[in-house]
Amino acid sequence: MPEGPELFLASRYINDMCRRLIFSGRVEKSQVSKNSEVPFESEEYSIAATSRGKELKLTLAPVKRERGKGKDRSSQGREPMDLIVRFGMSGTFKLTSAAEIPKHAHLRFYTKEDPPRALCFVDVRRFGKWVVDGSWQPDRGPCVMQEYEKFRENVLKNLSNKVFNRPICEALLNQKFFNGVGNYLRAEILHRLKIPPFEKARTVLENLQHQEQKSPMTLSKKLKLKRENPDLLELCHIVPMEVTRLGYDPERSVYPLSFEGWIQCYSMPGMKSLPDANGRTIWFQGDPGPLAPKGGKPRKRVWKVKAEPEVSIPKVRKSGAGKKSKTSAPLENADGTQGEKKRSKLDQENAEDAGETGSRKPNARAQRRSSALQESPKVVSEAESRKRRASARKNTASAAAAPRSRRIKAK
Repeated sequence: MPEGPELFLASRYINDMCRRLIFSGRVEKSQVSKNSEVPFESEEYSIAATSRGKELKLTLAPVKRERGKGKDRSSQGREPMDLIVRFGMSGTFKLTSAAEIPKHAHLRFYTKEDPPRALCFVDVRRFGKWVVDGSWQPDRGPCVMQEYEKFRENVLKNLSNKVFNRPICEALLNQKFFNGVGNYLRAEILHRLKIPPFEKARTVLENLQHQEQKSPMTLSKKLKLKRENPDLLELCHIVPMEVTRLGYDPERSVYPLSFEGWIQCYSMPGMKSLPDANGRTIWFQGDPGPLAPKGGKPRKRVWKVKAEPEVSIPKVRKSGAGKKSKTSAPLENADGTQGEKKRSKLDQENAEDAGETGSRKPNARAQRRSSALQESPKVVSEAESRKRRASARKNTASAAAAPRSRRIKAK
């Protein structure tokens, strides 16, 4: 899920790519999106972006060009429009050719070029939302990245809030106090300080409040201490800023390959995991803490290792007289002759290799039995024939019911 660093990087990407571009026409929304239409249309307009925590603001500003003594009529009366975008689970922005718009581009801004390009809001899972003429949500606190001093003050002066009765891992996801922190950031922050995720939030943060009241340090000493031994609130600012230095790549869902080398705890092998009260998975190492859910089942990530393909060696059978199958017992007909079975593909290949061209030859036992019947034919009465047929059916039923090991041994 995109968190504070991803929205910060997306805003920087939009500003870098659109700084010298002029957009034109109306803003298009995909038919499948349930968000509202964006009622903005202008002959020429520019796009700028700003982020704050888990929100991004797009400003669509008409371009007013002077023409002699007058002004461009196409932009008269049109005021700039602010569009607040929340990325949901998979949102990102991408500048692409208008002829190659991504499948899940639910918001499109076209440039005034030939051929035109399009700035697209791409959201595969469609949890992202936007608000026309919107503003920052009032119930979200200061941004942990760009408003650090206000963020720290907001947390420490509100420790009596009931939010801090909960485990620290759950409090870190509350955007009223930790605007911009998400699931992977909280795991990395707590892991670096070796804080149990289910320790009470107030217990962890009250120590910081007492330290600030007792230490009359100069600003330079505070900065030195922050670099050497950062506390929890300082890491809420430092860790997201580290992610912003990894770069932005919309083709790889924000994260470049360097992210995989940076992350230490979240979803990594050897780490433990438990669901919190909101059903979100927290990754950690060591003791979970006193407020851990009782009977909580760990959620382990399965790391699939591509195994080398096994080389199968076919069994080679001798050509000539066919062998009996090892999986079923031999069946006899009512007249006492051996029942013929279908030949396997391997038997056929072996037979071809051996130069067999005619029909399959009977085995030695069948040949002896056939010759004996031809030499000394017997006149069988009707009662004796009925008795033989009943005996053959009984043998057939017992052979089919016998376990595989006994049938193989019998053979």
